[in-house]
Amino acid sequence: MTDAKYPRDLRGYGRNPPDPRWPDRARVAVQFVVNFEEGGENNILHGDPASEAFLSDVLGARPWPGQRHANIESMFEYGSRAGFWRLWRMLTQHDVGVSVFGVASALARNPEIVAAMREANWDIASHGLKWIEHRNMTVDEERASIAEAIAVHTQATGERPIGWYTGRSSINTNALVMEAGGFLYLSDSYADDLPYWVTGANGPHVVIPYTLDNNDMRFINPQGFNTGEDFFTYLKDSFDVLYAEGDTAPKMMSIGLHCRLVGRPGRAAGLQRFLDHIARHDRVWTPTRRQIAQHWHDHHQDLAANAPSLS
Repeated sequence: MTDAKYPRDLRGYGRNPPDPRWPDRARVAVQFVVNFEEGGENNILHGDPASEAFLSDVLGARPWPGQRHANIESMFEYGSRAGFWRLWRMLTQHDVGVSVFGVASALARNPEIVAAMREANWDIASHGLKWIEHRNMTVDEERASIAEAIAVHTQATGERPIGWYTGRSSINTNALVMEAGGFLYLSDSYADDLPYWVTGANGPHVVIPYTLDNNDMRFINPQGFNTGEDFFTYLKDSFDVLYAEGDTAPKMMSIGLHCRLVGRPGRAAGLQRFLDHIARHDRVWTPTRRQIAQHWHDHHQDLAANAPSLS
């Protein structure tokens, strides 16, 4: 079992992770992600075979083949009409760095929101062409989808994406994004508390892991968050542990937000409490993913030498 080539890295940094050497000796890098998917979800209006059934307040929803789902559509519309702006005001008022995982077709449908993201200097990474499953795509289909996502994103935002996160990915996604080239980081991983290098078609590449636990999606998942206070408590506990560890071994903390989920007032209250909590601490860095990736490129190129291959 140990002699055969195995395509997963189960060891990572091992017992002694590297010191990330965050700016100003930060003990933890707290990274906020706003997922912008509204208008890019499954919908027969978008040429998809069925309605959306994932990450909405219609619990237990199933796709409706050939039909629109009025309730789910309106919940996604809440995200772009109201939820986004609540998050935008809250995060800009606290002056924290934000990365957007932006579905290209959703960005193209809402130029006013794109303008607000750019006004706030948010890092707009690609979240794919449409917010649909990639797992059943052939390699050629997914390669074409990635290329189209880059083109649509560039037209919608005025800048080519340099970060990528699919979320509903396939086992081929990371390798295909690296093959496409031109990216500073990718985030389809949940494997560590620090960035790490992998090697693909175009050489070493930085992976900035994401999170599904410090994530508002648990408001609509079984055994998840019931109230804004639940969300705050979990984020606070995660931060407090990492902050304590950061005295000797600094790490990063990702936080995943969705406009239609935590953008609701009762849930947003928990996010507000967390923003207030970290503001009371020193040596906390709140960068964009682009800033983290650039820091890793500038200060940790030596770690790329032994990066495992995705092939």
